[in-house]
Amino acid sequence: MTSRFPESLPDFQRLFPDEEHCSVYLEEMRWPDGFACPYCGWSGEPYRIATRPGVLQCRSCRRQTNLTSGTVMERSHTPLSTWFWGAYLVASLTPGISAVQFQRQLGLSRYETAFQMLHKLRAGMVRPDRHRIGTEWPVEIDETYVGGKTRGEGRGVHNQSIVVGAVEVRTSEEEDAPKRWAHTYSRPKKGKIYAGRLRLREIPNRGKRALEKFVTENVEPGAHVTTDGWQGYEGLPPLGYKLHQVIMDGDPEQAEKWLPMIHILFGNLKAWLLGIHHGVSSQHLQAYLNEFTFRFNRRFYPFSAFNSLLGISSHTAAPTYQGLYTGQYQHPNEKAGA
Repeated sequence: MTSRFPESLPDFQRLFPDEEHCSVYLEEMRWPDGFACPYCGWSGEPYRIATRPGVLQCRSCRRQTNLTSGTVMERSHTPLSTWFWGAYLVASLTPGISAVQFQRQLGLSRYETAFQMLHKLRAGMVRPDRHRIGTEWPVEIDETYVGGKTRGEGRGVHNQSIVVGAVEVRTSEEEDAPKRWAHTYSRPKKGKIYAGRLRLREIPNRGKRALEKFVTENVEPGAHVTTDGWQGYEGLPPLGYKLHQVIMDGDPEQAEKWLPMIHILFGNLKAWLLGIHHGVSSQHLQAYLNEFTFRFNRRFYPFSAFNSLLGISSHTAAPTYQGLYTGQYQHPNEKAGA
């Protein structure tokens, strides 16, 4: 079988008609150059157990390796084919899918199983060695509050979470456009620009330390960065960033001119959280931010996201059911590699 992504639902059914085909695909994803024993390092064709297609046995040390070990599917009693169906739904449906819909589509008997599977797949959406953004294009950075009115706590808005975001602003007009308008801050018209790569993170506060930590971990030093006039960003120039701060004074036209992309994305994020998931708790908010970022950054290649999701998941520690519900498990954030 060729390691490629399914381009349609019929194509998916042809590629993965049963458990055995899913096992072959996962093996190719984990060992593209051939099986290598994780215990002794031996390489070659392993022993295969006819009754257990998901298990490989080393010909040297005789130890067995489960295909799902070290992946988000490790120790799961759910069939591999069901995991593949789930990954395909999460990766290919443009608006995403709720746990209730996920349970119905996969025919799962328990909501808790669907909830845990989705969070395990979300854990695989963050690649620890991902690159920082802003290497070629300017970046917009801003914060927003996520949450809404709650019952029984009086008037006003309660229990809101702060989310900081950074997005590349791209234009396809000219090859040298990034350098030209980043240096002069002469913005192209809104219709001429579009959003590039996105990073989102929940932060405890809008303080200087939290904002600088997010920027240094997700935006390449030397990048041209546009923010509002908040003092938390004033320390970015000494860290190597070319900072352009704009005093908004509550003027929507200024925000529309200088931070259009990040504000559009914040609006889309809030609509997605309410429309698909009907709101989320702060405990799991980062997982949903990871999913939104994963889906957005792959919006031009929706079907390849399935292949990417399984490949990333093969190097990710998945949360346990207990860890999710007790809050012991910390959802990975969009942290870039060095």
